[in-house]
Order: sequence, then structure tokens, then C-alpha cells
Amino acid sequence: MDMRKLGRSDLSIAPLMLGGNVFGWTADQATSFAILDAFVDAGFNAVDTADVYSRWIPGHTGGESETVLGAWIKASGKRGKIVLATKLGMDMGGEDKGLSAAYMVRAVEASLKRLQTDHIDLYQSHRDDAETPLDETLEAYAKLVSAGKVRVIGASNYDAARLGEALKISGAKHLPRYESLQPLYNLYDRTGFEGPLRDLCIAEDVGVISFYGLASGFLTGKYRSEADFAKSPRGMGQKRYLNDRGLKILAAMDQVSAAHGATNAQVALAWLIAQPGVTAPIVSATSLTQLSDILGAVRLTLTAEDLKSLDAASAPEAVGA
Repeated sequence: MDMRKLGRSDLSIAPLMLGGNVFGWTADQATSFAILDAFVDAGFNAVDTADVYSRWIPGHTGGESETVLGAWIKASGKRGKIVLATKLGMDMGGEDKGLSAAYMVRAVEASLKRLQTDHIDLYQSHRDDAETPLDETLEAYAKLVSAGKVRVIGASNYDAARLGEALKISGAKHLPRYESLQPLYNLYDRTGFEGPLRDLCIAEDVGVISFYGLASGFLTGKYRSEADFAKSPRGMGQKRYLNDRGLKILAAMDQVSAAHGATNAQVALAWLIAQPGVTAPIVSATSLTQLSDILGAVRLTLTAEDLKSLDAASAPEAVGA
């Protein structure tokens, strides 16, 4: 397996990271265990979750994903085989949100308990907290690292200005720095990452573990008309992708997948893996069949002509066009 260094840290991960957002939600515990076992047994090693998964579901309070993952860690004995990543900062109810030093102490202990481990390999700020000084957050992370509870820190959903400011503070004050960034990035959603944010990550050696690599399923090719929206609970969310540009992207993917005997999902992820600055896209699966398809992306090498075709079809439309 081609392991890739995450930022300037001592963590190395395979070119696909397993997303745990579905654990305890659309994948029950038994299914989640099977997916985790298959993922690790196939030679992959990085698993990402968050304390807030899946608080948005009626009856859930958050922590469901970490709890399932922790149960698997205990039952499987495979803690040493994974780079364990989780996130904090989203609203968990009451005053439990944000990146204040006081809350971070509570949040890490809650996550460690649910995950049934004594340390988190990659602890990430789930989103920027404008109400808390960056210095305070980074100094709190320094204490967690010093205490052995956290190895490396990362950021999610930060823009270039705030990530750049955080990196400057870390350098000036000799504090842990964000070694990774989780941005929204896929063949359809390109503008948020490409440009200043990608340039910063490349210049500063910040690893990129992008999310929504399949655009919530659109890039699998499953949704090609409004009649297809009924195929899954998240089908209606495909409406924003189903336009001339989206169909143009699918057409280009169809050609590339046919040439390689691959699936559209594999093509979409192989494109991401080949992008400058990207360390590993985050992918999730609710069945072993889905997982097998997704993991096949690492065996697909796109040609320069393939990449050119996909880039042209997915080129973002000019503002005002």
C-alpha cells in the first residue's frame, strides 16, 4: 500500500480514509464492524469520525459513531493498526460547543471514553470558532499533546485566511500546528478548495483529507434524472448537482470508466487521489459491496488524457456566466 505522510507529522496514511459518519446511523453496529474489519484487512489504516456524529438524527445525542468505533476497537484488538481521527467543536447541546480551552478538556475526555482508547492520533477542530482566540485553542491542544492524549492536530472547514493565521501563531509560539485540513472537494465542488486554500496547504505542507468525494453519491452515476431521487433517503439532495454541468461531468466519467473497466465511483476517487496537495479522500460505506467498489479506486491509475478530460468537463463556471 502506498502510504502518504500527513503534513509534517509522523503519521502516514493510505490514500483513502474511512469516514465513520455512518456508524450507528445508516450502518448498524454489526455492519460497521464488518466494514472496519474489511477496510483494515485490505491494508488501509486511517479512520475518521467526530463527536457530533450522528446528533442530527431524532433520538440521537451525538457520540453514536465514536461509541460504535470504540466497541470495535475493544472487540477487534486492532487499535494499533489504525490512525484514529476524530473531531470536536460542533454543537453537542448546551454549552458543549466551540474551541475554548475549558470545553476542549471536557470534549477530549468524552471522546476518549467513547472510543475506548487512551489517545487520539489526529484530533481536529471541526470548524473554525471565531469567538475563541486561535492562541487559546492552540495552547489547549499543546496541553493535550503534552499529556499524551493527542498526537497530532488538524482542522476542518477553515478558509485560507484563518488557517494561515493559525499556522503563523503555531510557528511564532512554538505550538502544535494543524497538520491536516478537511475541505469539501470533489469533481463537482472544486472552487472552495482550489485556489488560495490549496496553495496554502501545498506551500505549508498541510495534508488534505477531503470529504464528500462522491458528492453525496451523485458522482457514482446513480442519479441522472429527478426520477432517480427516490433511490435513497438523500436523493433529494442531488437536485443541486443535476444540471448541465453535472451531466457533463457524468458523461466524461462514463467514458473514462468504460476505458478502464472501472466504476464511476472509482474514477471520481482516483481523480481526487491524483490531485495536487490531496493526501487521502474520506470515503464512507454502508455495505461490504460499497466498500469493495470504493477501495478499488487505489488500483486505478488515470492517464494524463483521462485527467484532462475530467478537468475540462468539471471546470467551474465563471462567476456571472
